[in-house]
Amino acid sequence: MGNIRVWIIEDDPDWLRGLVAYLNKEQDIEVVWTANRPEDVRQALREERYVTIPADVVLMDIMLDGRPEGVLLAEEAAAFMSARIIMLTSMEEKELIFRSFQAGAIDYQIKSDFESLPDAVRSAAKSQSPINAAVAERMREEFKRLKQLEREFEAKKLNDLITPSELQLLHLIDQGYTQPQIADKLVVSIRTVKNHVNHILKKLNLTGSREAASKVKEMGLFQKQQDNDSTKS
Repeated sequence: MGNIRVWIIEDDPDWLRGLVAYLNKEQDIEVVWTANRPEDVRQALREERYVTIPADVVLMDIMLDGRPEGVLLAEEAAAFMSARIIMLTSMEEKELIFRSFQAGAIDYQIKSDFESLPDAVRSAAKSQSPINAAVAERMREEFKRLKQLEREFEAKKLNDLITPSELQLLHLIDQGYTQPQIADKLVVSIRTVKNHVNHILKKLNLTGSREAASKVKEMGLFQKQQDNDSTKS
């Protein structure tokens, strides 16, 4: 097997020279092409330079010209090249980490930890890049944040469907009240309670009142109602 061929895209000339010299000291790694401007990379992709000067691994600076242009370039490069892409940055931005992996990167390296780059390049070339612990933690945080946003969106949809009186009814069901007991407590007829329950089930596309109450409780709407009531009092 020949040397691992590397492209480096880096807009800091000092870092670029340093990375080239550092990686070329490795017997099994060779930097075959470099660029310091996004337009140079796009030109290379249009000219199919990735065919004439192929790369096994691309080291892509995430910030180019003061913008996270590397994320867009990673996505474009991933669409054309079979090379594995490692993002480089001097920052630890949660959002940029997540976007880099979405764009097609397989690893993420902090520039100050440049001593680990040769091993990262070797792992990437073998498609064995483990996500380092710091990156994995940030990705978990991002997925957790997205999950929370999804939950909040679903809760809002549910809250918009249910009126305050229906929410009160479901709260009583969750507390174990039977329909006759609910009718007595709310001073309404049992028929009214049944109509309200059927209306709720139809809106939520569910078959049982306890299932509906559980769903609303899971979304935290009972607690939200209590918080609102305590604020008003």
